[in-house]
Amino acid sequence: MVKAENTPRNRLRNATSGLALVMGAAFPAALAAPVIFAPPALAQNLFAPRVYVNEQVITEYEVTQRARFLQILNAPGDPETEAVKSLIDDRLRMSEAKRLGVKLKPEELTAGMEEFATRANLTAEQLIAELAKAGVSAETYRDFVQAGALWRQVVRDRFAGRVPASDADVDKFLEAATRPRAMKVQVSELVIPAEPGREAEAMALAERLSREVKSEAAFAAAARNYSAAPTAPTGGRVPDWLQLSNLPPAISAQLLALSPGKTSAPISVPGAVVLFQLRAIATDEKAAPISVTVEWADFMIPDSMEEVVRVSAGSDVCNDLYALAKGLPAENLTIRTQALSEISPEIALDLAKLDQGEFVTKPRGDGWRRLIMLCKRQPVMDPPPNRERVKEVLMNQKLDGLAENYLEELRHAALIRRP
Repeated sequence: MVKAENTPRNRLRNATSGLALVMGAAFPAALAAPVIFAPPALAQNLFAPRVYVNEQVITEYEVTQRARFLQILNAPGDPETEAVKSLIDDRLRMSEAKRLGVKLKPEELTAGMEEFATRANLTAEQLIAELAKAGVSAETYRDFVQAGALWRQVVRDRFAGRVPASDADVDKFLEAATRPRAMKVQVSELVIPAEPGREAEAMALAERLSREVKSEAAFAAAARNYSAAPTAPTGGRVPDWLQLSNLPPAISAQLLALSPGKTSAPISVPGAVVLFQLRAIATDEKAAPISVTVEWADFMIPDSMEEVVRVSAGSDVCNDLYALAKGLPAENLTIRTQALSEISPEIALDLAKLDQGEFVTKPRGDGWRRLIMLCKRQPVMDPPPNRERVKEVLMNQKLDGLAENYLEELRHAALIRRP
């Protein structure tokens, strides 16, 4: 068996594409070999106008360069078609940045080029050299990174303060991280085609269905009517259990947030918008166990239904219990964080059935009732999870949707024409 050399070109071929950060598309990790484009008949045709965007010119040369670049990154779709679309979007991004006075410092652009190159375990200089071998100029790479970096800054400036990530959001994210490998789901799917130029129409339909579909029967009817998937005739039902570990994070995270019978928010994929309905979720007995720590509350309350109702009405999170414990002995309320192995099997089983903020109660027979509430659970990691980093990830996820809507507004307002 011949072992592949760890050359810059091989590292480039096997890098994960950074286009997802800029264009909202998830590309395969393996990079394809460069496309060989036939040269134009006349050299001067390279700089002929291909598209005008608000009177800004996109040349044939730029389209050819971007198409080669996208092919190297193994982007989905026809390289030339996708090149024109991405260059139009970049013109709109750059124009909006100029209008708002958003600029990159030279060192910020350099840092962006270096950061992108690290995804292939290369320096920017090495990546530029590898791209040159495929006929892609350094300017093409620079312009691609610059448009993406400026756009991220524009989006952050516009939506600053409107997409906060709370501690509760972080707790929910970490809670989800403890579960995917140990869970399996049954789902139904609805795939709405998003033809070029009609992406906004497909998303609008998906958003409407996500809001209006309230039952399995309604989802099945919508799938038969709108879905382009092979499962449409059966109401979108995917027949087999799916391991959450085998699903893309964007999908598994949505499914984990659903209860059976609920429909997901729209999920954009190349050429389509997808909705899922969760039919069932269960523990995957074959999955490897995940080490978790659990924060839980142990609260002794008077054994009466009135007291249970009072606690239920006044507590959404464990910290709410402190106010409810006023007037009771201090030892009646304990909140602790423990590994599952440190918790008695009986309590651990109760906690395993709970979501954050839920509780169970058990009478003790002495006038008191024991209330067990799950505060949060999170995976055991080394090093421990960085909560600020998680907040940043959550904010970026929220910004992605706002950014696409923002760009769609710019597309509608733009004058885009061919010569």
